[in-house]
Amino acid sequence: MHEISAVPIGEALALLKRGCDELIVEEDLVRKLRSGRRLRVKLGMDPTAPDLHLGHTVVINKLRHFQDLGHHVQFLIGDFTGMIGDPTGKNQTRPPLSREQIQENARTYREQVFKILDREKTEILFNSAWSDRLGAEGMIRLAARYTVARMLEREDFSKRFRANQPIAIHELLYPLMQGYDSVAMKADVELGGTDQKFNLLVGRELQKDFGQEPQCILTMPLLEGLDGVNKMSKSLGNYVGIAEPPGEIFGKLMSVSDELMWRYVELLSFEPMAQVRGWRREVADGRNPRDIKVLFAKEIVARFHGVRAAEAAEAEFERRFRHGMLPEDMRELQFHAPASGLAVTETLKLAGFVPSLSEAQRLIEQGGVRVDGQRVADRGLRFTAGQSFVLQAGKRRVARIVVK
Repeated sequence: MHEISAVPIGEALALLKRGCDELIVEEDLVRKLRSGRRLRVKLGMDPTAPDLHLGHTVVINKLRHFQDLGHHVQFLIGDFTGMIGDPTGKNQTRPPLSREQIQENARTYREQVFKILDREKTEILFNSAWSDRLGAEGMIRLAARYTVARMLEREDFSKRFRANQPIAIHELLYPLMQGYDSVAMKADVELGGTDQKFNLLVGRELQKDFGQEPQCILTMPLLEGLDGVNKMSKSLGNYVGIAEPPGEIFGKLMSVSDELMWRYVELLSFEPMAQVRGWRREVADGRNPRDIKVLFAKEIVARFHGVRAAEAAEAEFERRFRHGMLPEDMRELQFHAPASGLAVTETLKLAGFVPSLSEAQRLIEQGGVRVDGQRVADRGLRFTAGQSFVLQAGKRRVARIVVK
């Protein structure tokens, strides 16, 4: 069993609040930290997609901070709640996933989360273990502990109710079941994104109702994607997947704006804040922010693929960009793909590289078009939503394309 860290409470609290959006209630967390006992720290994630991206890791990183301080980390895979589907942030019912889809995605989550968390110090739980056992009677008794009026305080529910948009009964059960997870796990602290605040508060209320000390809540912001505007999302094509090839991760992180870089560093880097503040001072004094991007990109690649892969990704990036093969400040363009895919000829025209589709075809036939450095020979090549790549036409026309 690992020991509680001897880090002073003030330093521990500063680490836990790094990048934090809200802490409910700080005084309670300080008291729990001062008790000297190992806190049960819960993070639940529904395996609704097969892969994790850097946006997901913001809150997983915070779980790692608690782990580094010696606390008991409980990573909860919502195989039961995932079948309900949390519509948080959506204006319509989200279709639930099958048990088979959930189990396959859960397998991937388990593999990927240990690239951040210490496998030996992490307890993996599945909420079906207690939710399945509730049965019809248990669900009814649990539902009796909360009112519809309180459920409608949740912003997305209240908006849909006022707009006369349908809200399925099973959706109202989602916050209740997530809250019951905290009761079953006897959580001292629960982590989540800002969009989960209502659900986390339900956990506090249910714990009180079951005679438990209410959990503290720590919410983390939702990370902007590579575009610096929308939340990182695979469906928007503005994401960095942690299972992507090292070179892809490195290149994407080097493409972010200087302003967005600092946000990524604060939320994703494990470098001490004193080091980050030092970097900021150096940049203010004239150091090229590109240097910081390189250090950050290498750290992230090393975390998910190892140090040697990070060094190789940097070397390849330098070879392609610094030595004149591609410009560092290339534009990023985003295009929507129809169901049949976006044709390379149409992409060239949309990017402004050619005036017509016929000119695009001629350029391809002449060998003047490249995708990620590879010459395009197929005029029928199509791109699908979620793809991102560097498109070149001749020597001077180049852009990173994100297909949505």
